[in-house]
Amino acid sequence: MTEQHLLHALRWQPGRRLGIQVYNGLLVVGSADDGRHRVGSRGALPLPASARRMCGIEPGQPVLLAALVTSDLLVIHSVSTLARLVADLHAQMPGGAHVC
Repeated sequence: MTEQHLLHALRWQPGRRLGIQVYNGLLVVGSADDGRHRVGSRGALPLPASARRMCGIEPGQPVLLAALVTSDLLVIHSVSTLARLVADLHAQMPGGAHVC
């Protein structure tokens, strides 16, 4: 699934104003009437370099995009955040400290 599919699911058209916040290593993007960013004319999603750096997202690095349609949000997960979440999940499993 591409970024455009998620933007379509959220009904975010080119020009839609967006607010972008960093939360626990995630980029959280939502509609905002006074948002500083906009969906690009070709349906591209702007991700400010400063926000990417705060989340440890390097240029060209893959990310996981998750649309929370009912909340009108798009959440962007970095590889390092995904690794941490998976490690935490595995550690919570019975015998997780010994899972290969």
